[in-house]
Amino acid sequence: MGKNKLERWAEMERIGFVVQPSFEDVYQKDYSLKGQWSKVFFQNSHAIVLELGCGKGEYTVGLAKRFPEMNFIGIDIKGARMWKGAVTARKEGLKNVGFLRSQIELLASFFDENEISGIWLTFPDPQPKRRWEKKRLTHPKFIEVYRKILDPDGYIHLKTDNIGLFDYTMEVISQNNFPVDFYTKDLYREQKEDPVFEIRTYYEKQFLEEGRDICYLRFKPTGDKPIINPLYV
Repeated sequence: MGKNKLERWAEMERIGFVVQPSFEDVYQKDYSLKGQWSKVFFQNSHAIVLELGCGKGEYTVGLAKRFPEMNFIGIDIKGARMWKGAVTARKEGLKNVGFLRSQIELLASFFDENEISGIWLTFPDPQPKRRWEKKRLTHPKFIEVYRKILDPDGYIHLKTDNIGLFDYTMEVISQNNFPVDFYTKDLYREQKEDPVFEIRTYYEKQFLEEGRDICYLRFKPTGDKPIINPLYV
């Protein structure tokens, strides 16, 4: 393991708004902050928005700067990536930011029903091979969890350069009759006036320089029936 990675991990331990539980802390049991993130962690009553697979935390920090009246938590299993976002948030004195180092599969151990007001999926791994489809963050097994922890009025936001993942997600939405608030296969050509679209990650900037279109959609995972995977319809 590289020296820089070890140093970053050590620094993460010293940053008060970074949560790094052990697997034993959450496996098949609830984490101590479940249902208490606003009151105990952020010490306010503001709504909470998650960025899943946050990487360097650019979107988490960007959203927190634009919406100080809300709380934001970036989640990723790779702490060395998350370090940059955590250090940036500390440097800028942001009080509405948190980072959680964990597997996304364990979300239900961390968050209570209706505790979350929104979820962002920013350029997740598209997992194009059929045998890895269950790892897609818009696969029904994940959306089932999102639906449980989301407020009934909460949205899922997907931003991706991968048309295959976008089309797959649209099929999931269609098969399950989820209401879509907005979608586009070329965000910056059809861009609405919205400050969230001004936030661009390092990789997104690279994609745009390469001439790739950026897809975006915003939908609600409503209902209580089991969610259908379109690949099996």
